[in-house]
Amino acid sequence: MAGRQDTGLAALAGVAAGAVTLGVASLVALLTGPTTDPLVAVGGAFVDATPAWLKDFAASTFGTADKVVLGIGEVVVVLALAALAGVLAARRWAWGATLVVVLGAVAGLAAMGRPDAGTLAAVPAVAGAIAGLLTLRELIRRLPGAPARPRPEGVQRRAFLQVTAAAGALGVVGVLVGRAVGATARGAQTARAAIRIPRPAVTAPPVPAGVQVDVDGVVPWQTPADEFYRIDTALVVPQVDPETWTLRVHGMVAEEVTLTWDELLGSDLVEAWVTLACVSNPVGGDLIGNQKWLGLPLADLLARARPTDDADMVLSRSVDGFTASTPLAALTDGRDALLAIAMDGEPLPVEHGFPVRMVVPGLYGYVSATKWVTELKLTRFADETAYWTDRGWSPQGPIKTQSRIEVPRPGASVPAGPVVVAGTAWAQHRGVTGVQVRVEQGSWSDATLADDGGIDSWRQWSWTWDAEPGEYQLYVRASDPQGYQTGARADVIPDGATGYDTVRVRVT
Repeated sequence: MAGRQDTGLAALAGVAAGAVTLGVASLVALLTGPTTDPLVAVGGAFVDATPAWLKDFAASTFGTADKVVLGIGEVVVVLALAALAGVLAARRWAWGATLVVVLGAVAGLAAMGRPDAGTLAAVPAVAGAIAGLLTLRELIRRLPGAPARPRPEGVQRRAFLQVTAAAGALGVVGVLVGRAVGATARGAQTARAAIRIPRPAVTAPPVPAGVQVDVDGVVPWQTPADEFYRIDTALVVPQVDPETWTLRVHGMVAEEVTLTWDELLGSDLVEAWVTLACVSNPVGGDLIGNQKWLGLPLADLLARARPTDDADMVLSRSVDGFTASTPLAALTDGRDALLAIAMDGEPLPVEHGFPVRMVVPGLYGYVSATKWVTELKLTRFADETAYWTDRGWSPQGPIKTQSRIEVPRPGASVPAGPVVVAGTAWAQHRGVTGVQVRVEQGSWSDATLADDGGIDSWRQWSWTWDAEPGEYQLYVRASDPQGYQTGARADVIPDGATGYDTVRVRVT
């Protein structure tokens, strides 16, 4: 039979059956939860197994689009394997069927291994695999030349293509409907819209008028909430109902504490401007943003629990199982470390941790900025590790002093004469004390600093260069109270990048 069949048509049959598999699984996942969808479950398992170098590559190459790229890659791989299953099934049914069963088992096991897995976690994968097997069996029987369809080959081919197209289309529709209905059925957005943020007990200090340099092309000092970078491990954004949300504080404490949403809203909340940065931000990168946050000081909450003297780490846990290791000292030394509920006076966006996340000045997000947080465990660095430290990153991630040139852009051509060079620098919880710019290997020149919005926020700067025609490399460095940032180049792994940001420009 195999010798008379077109391998391309067999592969097409496999792709159509694969689409049916994904569509049925996506629809069933409406009943069992979004993380049970095979694409989500397998993608999550892949993220969990990602080594540090690959995570860094994805974040630095794709930035906040890393999840979209992962999703596209998953679909391509699944359909390629489905095509292979079709080719194998055309040669011997048992071979193709075995591959489908193996893929279904992998997806089911991945779903069962998720931190929030329920008893029905594997059902979408099983249902999808069964639907895929039935579809593949029927399509293979319809291949031109198959004994089961003794009709003229041209008629068989047209009939096969029609049925295959219909099956593939139904599969795609199933995926789209499952994702669309799942998104609208989740209640976090509705709950968020109903929340009224209380007035803070302590308001943020007024922002000086001159925090923003008057230079086109420099980023806003306050990053818009819808432009704030998002780097996390959640392929499906957790949907948390604030009315049922609780935070458990336990471990090495004198008294375990459970905080409810109503208690949090009724607490003395504090406003603070804090710049957050991702450890995967390369030199000159944009995985960083500045916002006004509102929340309960973590020091106040921890004081209620009374950590024991030998505790030195807070292991925070998200509703989806992510963990971060935060030095206890960074939560109790007086900085504005918050259990945040709002950005810029509005409830947290769902993708940024609604209803509650952590915000800690001076630490990279992977050890501090846990979103959808539900647990704080007092422990010791010597005793426990967290999600990214298990994957080769440093257990403690203090942010390094950095700066970047935003104007002119790399490769820009500028006219000879006065040229404005400008950008942003940061040294959270230490403060930027100076910025200098250098042309080629010349001497460093002091830039003019914008007004200071606080030691936990970034700071903008500008410098006017009397440029002559030619090609030049521009360098920037910033200083904090301990001195200037290092010019030695280091990768983001294991605890953040170092080096001078540089821009090459042409002066005409």
